[in-house]
Amino acid sequence: MSDARQKQLSACEQFHRLHASGCFLLPNPWDAGSAVYLQHLGYQALATTSSGFAFTKAKPDTVTALHRDTVLAHFRELAAATTLPVSADFQSGYADAPEDVAANVTLAVATGIAGVSIEDSTGRAEQPLYDTELAIARIKAARQAIDATGIPVVLTARCEAWLIGDPDASRIARERLVAFAAAGADCLFAPGVSDLDEITTLVQLVAPKPLNVLVFAPSPTLSLATLSAAGVRRISLGAALARVAWGAFDRAARGLLATGNFDALEGALPFAELNGLFSGER
Repeated sequence: MSDARQKQLSACEQFHRLHASGCFLLPNPWDAGSAVYLQHLGYQALATTSSGFAFTKAKPDTVTALHRDTVLAHFRELAAATTLPVSADFQSGYADAPEDVAANVTLAVATGIAGVSIEDSTGRAEQPLYDTELAIARIKAARQAIDATGIPVVLTARCEAWLIGDPDASRIARERLVAFAAAGADCLFAPGVSDLDEITTLVQLVAPKPLNVLVFAPSPTLSLATLSAAGVRRISLGAALARVAWGAFDRAARGLLATGNFDALEGALPFAELNGLFSGER
């Protein structure tokens, strides 16, 4: 067995173990450096962020903004940069038909990832979500593709009903997450849900499979403690950390222009600390 395959199998085993009990934070690096830094801080697993990565390329967060192969190369870079499990935000799978989703998921698994998420959003304004039966078939195809590789990558199925602003999001998400679980998803995810009672209901509906909750802003009710108590197993941040970084960059750059002094550079991480980390000294 090659070292790369052994590393991936070990990461998959670790990722499954994290989903088995308790609740863990799954932060989203946007490049190799941020991935390495998050491992340095002590996080147990990572997930890519389609939007965070797209912004580094001066592109919007859409399925068509970046070529599939560019995204696959990004997965490969992050999986190689760290020993932690890396879950890949693969958006819609870069395909509509189940058989094409399966082919692309096979390519994604080959990058060394330990997890992959497939969403039911089409990216098209005229029909934001795939029809229910097609959405389920796409998850089944992804499951079969993963199984065929012999590498137990964690499959996360996402329902985007809240993110697209569907007025019937609660019903749609409940029905689809249950169906996706039956179709073979290992983890279920409805990004955009923020009501703790609704989250608790989703946890109960998909049990014993784990539920991922996205937290992208400060919340008076959502915390690691409250979400853990509700039965949530995994908390991801989406583009939040990338946007925090962009926010600090924006404030510093604007401050330089506005004041003509360099006070805005206060708070920067020391050069020696970063250079030492990336030199392998820590």
